[in-house]
Amino acid sequence: MRLSVEASTDPADYQFTHAIRVRFAETDAMGVVHHAAYLPYLEEARVAYLRHLGHPYVTIQDEGIDFSVLECFVKYERPLRFDEVVDVHLDFASATRATFQVAYLLTVGDERVATAATVHGSVDREGRAARTPEWVQSLLGTMAEQTRG
Repeated sequence: MRLSVEASTDPADYQFTHAIRVRFAETDAMGVVHHAAYLPYLEEARVAYLRHLGHPYVTIQDEGIDFSVLECFVKYERPLRFDEVVDVHLDFASATRATFQVAYLLTVGDERVATAATVHGSVDREGRAARTPEWVQSLLGTMAEQTRG
């Protein structure tokens, strides 16, 4: 297991927030979001953050790199429901030469819905391990600083 980041429950610890409205297709008959639907929310927020930083994912791919998800952890606090707007807060929390970790906090208003963390491996076009771009190191935020002491 590579995952070593514990997601903060304080929105102020996160560098970026992306809002997503829960779609009907993501819910069950009671209007509750299926647990697997949270993973695309994390991905959408990551891709939006990279675009916001001037590194759209298509540009990263054009440079011959992909960021594969190696591990994922979600701690569910309360269910999301149809038509709620969930804020996905994220922070690039740690990085090595070939991997990096992202921490997430999902909230609706002031209410915590879930925390999560993902581990990503940098790979080349053939799927072999590759060096993580140096600019990823510059994304390390508040949680990385707390981890370093």
